[in-house]
Amino acid sequence: MLRSSGVSALVAAVVLSCAGTACVPAWAQGVAPSGGNAGWFVPKTAQPGPAASAPRSQAHPAPVPMPASPADGDEAQSQTPPVLPLPPVPPSPDIPRGVAPPVPVIGVISVPDVMRLSSAAQQAERVLGARRDELARDAQKEQAGWRDEQQKLQAQAKNMASDQIQQRERHLQERVISAQRDFRNRNRVVQEAAQVSLGQIERELVQIIRQVASSRGMNLILHREQVALSQDGLDITQQVADQLNKVLPTVFIPAANVDPEVLAKSGTMPTTADVERQQQEAQAPVASPEAPAAAAPAVAHH
Repeated sequence: MLRSSGVSALVAAVVLSCAGTACVPAWAQGVAPSGGNAGWFVPKTAQPGPAASAPRSQAHPAPVPMPASPADGDEAQSQTPPVLPLPPVPPSPDIPRGVAPPVPVIGVISVPDVMRLSSAAQQAERVLGARRDELARDAQKEQAGWRDEQQKLQAQAKNMASDQIQQRERHLQERVISAQRDFRNRNRVVQEAAQVSLGQIERELVQIIRQVASSRGMNLILHREQVALSQDGLDITQQVADQLNKVLPTVFIPAANVDPEVLAKSGTMPTTADVERQQQEAQAPVASPEAPAAAAPAVAHH
């Protein structure tokens, strides 16, 4: 019978895989338990004990001596690649003395805190989070429908012919494949919409960090999470967040039924400047109908 795979793997795209020899234990990777032997671990062959000396009265021929197995050092030496000579390194000429770098004036910033304080980032998380939740609900509902259809097919299989069972299984399989394709496409649209919205914030954030650092005479900004100790006067997180909310309070997020790839290829992807211009046009006073009529003769006369 047909077994339907879970759709949750399409929504939560977190797959743990084991590649190469990372999952192979040390003893299977050619490392001796002692750790001092390179290459594949080959156990020593059992050596025959010393044969007892036969009485001189017996005329049996002496046994042919077998070649002794190589010792551990000889085996490691035979597997070690030879050291090949390298060509001589060309001498590097002296570099003329250049301009000394400026004295560093350091500041720190926490980008995660800026994103938590950003109203545009909160807007994107709220809108896109709702779309992810809707996608997860639809996936769970569709998966429950698969299970119900499979249980019905199992209950009715005893009263159905083999060709009918195969036809029902084929229809269910086509339904599963079609739904999986649809969920993958919807998940892609949500992810690309997140890239569009977060890309606008990131682009604006880089400019604001430079402006705030320049206004305070700083020429080196470090991530606060990578600094063990810093004073409050060096932190520009709150100032950057306030400026970001002033310049970019909202971002453009593609609609749920719009494919960002199609929108980008059409060349009509709105930008932050387009959104600001639309807001200014909406706030501008509406011109009276007499104004264009009065301006038309002047343009014609000119």
